[in-house]
Amino acid sequence: MTTNPPPSYLILGSGVFGASTALHLILTHPDAAVTLVDRDAHDAPTRVAASWDWNKVVRADYSDILYTKLALEAQDLWRTDAIWKPFYHESGVVWISGTSFAKKVIANHAALGVEAKVNCYSVEETRKLYEVLFEGADYTGVEEVLVNQGSGWAEAKEALQSTIEAAIALGVKYVTAEVTAIQLEESGGQRRCRGVVSADGRRISADRVVLCTGAYTPKLLMDSAPECTDLHAGERILASAVTEATAPVSLEERPSLDTMPVGINENPVERGDDVGCLPLPGLGAVKCWGQVHFRNTVTHPVTKQLLSTSPMQRDYAQWEVSPALQDDVHWALRSLFGEKKADGLKMENYRICWDAWTPTEDFIISPHSACDGLFVATCGSFHGFKFLPVIGKYVVAMLAGDLDPVLQERWAWDRERPPMDAEDRCAQRELRDLAV
Repeated sequence: MTTNPPPSYLILGSGVFGASTALHLILTHPDAAVTLVDRDAHDAPTRVAASWDWNKVVRADYSDILYTKLALEAQDLWRTDAIWKPFYHESGVVWISGTSFAKKVIANHAALGVEAKVNCYSVEETRKLYEVLFEGADYTGVEEVLVNQGSGWAEAKEALQSTIEAAIALGVKYVTAEVTAIQLEESGGQRRCRGVVSADGRRISADRVVLCTGAYTPKLLMDSAPECTDLHAGERILASAVTEATAPVSLEERPSLDTMPVGINENPVERGDDVGCLPLPGLGAVKCWGQVHFRNTVTHPVTKQLLSTSPMQRDYAQWEVSPALQDDVHWALRSLFGEKKADGLKMENYRICWDAWTPTEDFIISPHSACDGLFVATCGSFHGFKFLPVIGKYVVAMLAGDLDPVLQERWAWDRERPPMDAEDRCAQRELRDLAV
């Protein structure tokens, strides 16, 4: 009796979605041929993935109970699994919001039967917490502040690297290549993906190709088959970005970084989205992200259609940050710490972080409806990193046709969604207009 060999898998992109998928695939199918492809070497000092970063927030503070549940599952592994535990720091999160967000978060934890370290504090109580760290924050219109002592942050690039190394140790093949197109085959009216083509002419084949390509996804699909509009991302995905930077603190204050919580302020939001600040004890600094989310709209050279894409320089021009965007990060400091304390910090290491965003901020984890053998697992929408330990498990379930129907509907390639520009939080600004 003979059995069919397991299908071969090609995963494009070794950020959160790609690395986690590679690890969970090889754990689930140890005899399968799993290849992880990225333009950067797995141990490269800098990379373009949104998940390459100094650090990222790890929290379960969502008004959406679906993501609360997934984040709690991920947090369990951040705390206990040897792959991720060394890089997780449960310092707490202080979340300043003018909405009923705090009550929703607490209600979600209660509904899931989780005994969480989540509390609401008055503004005056919050000012006194953590040695008056956020005493000067902007609390305009805020009545209650969410403080979750059971959340924190992770050393992002180190945790990502650990995930990739664990996958390689189990048998995943890592290939450094700049993929320029998906290899398609038409037969009998059916379109099938057979692999990818790299910039240096290599063809890498597999039975199943999984796009974990983040902000590059819309351009990759359009480049691969300009004439096949049903293959393109269209209004599903927007490549968008936010600016971040680090700020060294004084030698006297550096010991306090070990216990400093993450600070997030979404009040006021006239510039766009929330701002945040995380401790960086290893660098003796804090990291902030700005509030302006922006896009980079270009005309595709073949289709002449407009699409947003990350800049096509090898490193996405991520270190080329204009004064306008630098000022946005400075504004984040002032929003969280007040003018006096913020003026005492000097920002450096400015970086533009590109990610794939959807109008509902849901991920896309789905077969591509216009091409057999092609699957999509991307769109972190600026909140995907925390799911690094678990998101690959759900991608594997999708590949097997076993994804929970609720998740299948939320993450489908073809699903009802609002127009791309309908959401107030959509990146409305253009990079070129901020390049001053």
